[in-house]
Amino acid sequence: MKITKNIKLFVTISLLTASNAFAQPGVPPPGSNIDPNVGSGELGIVSDEWKSSLRADGAIDLVKHDNYLVPWQPIREADVLWKKRVWREIDIRQKQNFPFRYPGDERSGGGMYIEILIHAIKSGKITAFADDRFSVPLTLEDVMNKLVPPPDTTEVENPDGSYSQVIINKSFNPDDITKFRLKEDWIFDKNLGRMVVRIIGIAPYFDKKNEDGSFRASLPLFWLYYPDDLRPINVQYEVYNPENDVFRITWDDFFEKRMFSSYVLKSTLDNPLQEDIMRSKKGIDILNKGEEIKEKIFNLEHDMWVY
Repeated sequence: MKITKNIKLFVTISLLTASNAFAQPGVPPPGSNIDPNVGSGELGIVSDEWKSSLRADGAIDLVKHDNYLVPWQPIREADVLWKKRVWREIDIRQKQNFPFRYPGDERSGGGMYIEILIHAIKSGKITAFADDRFSVPLTLEDVMNKLVPPPDTTEVENPDGSYSQVIINKSFNPDDITKFRLKEDWIFDKNLGRMVVRIIGIAPYFDKKNEDGSFRASLPLFWLYYPDDLRPINVQYEVYNPENDVFRITWDDFFEKRMFSSYVLKSTLDNPLQEDIMRSKKGIDILNKGEEIKEKIFNLEHDMWVY
């Protein structure tokens, strides 16, 4: 009897030890197909202005955060009952989208999200494209020409009363990025029995201004391919949590869990000409049309369940 109890105790301790070993942060779960090298590695500093602390900045003994990319479940074309493409816009000036504007810390690479993207392009980890079809790749020089405005010249009066021209070089200001546009596929997978949303591409938009400083238009800087190019980058950097500094998630979790606020600007739903809503609607009617598209998608998923 005593031997049986000892065996049970040994098995219980072994299971607990194994579960604790697999529960360590940064360790892929048992039986998963996750490559332990994907998404891990040293966190790179993305902002030139960020300075690391020369002392232990905090009362907590921090451990290394190794975040691993969770692969998407493949979707067979035979399992797809319905599919539409949606373009939506994230205005980072809205309160829910403030994490995009967070200036950065040791867990976010010391910069804003746009600086993470630019750092990945500069280091050659990701390719930027000129269009949302990813058909025209951009060189680093092309990207930098879009980021940094051309220099200006101004006349300065000299002590002798003469005038000379001075060249004023400009630099990139991350605050000029006010929006991000997403390209998504909305798919009803009959194998899963639910609607699946997959982000295909993402593009930062900057505000182009007139000479007097007034707003002129919002233009895309570049497009990035999300599934294979950007997800391994997003999983390396953590997002600011306004509620608790201990529980941080990665940028990949932020997008996959849909923790941002956005509005629809275009879709392939009853839109054979692929026109933006802004071409036919103005003001509040743009938001109303976007909400109408969201409601149609919601009702279609509901109808799939009912029938």
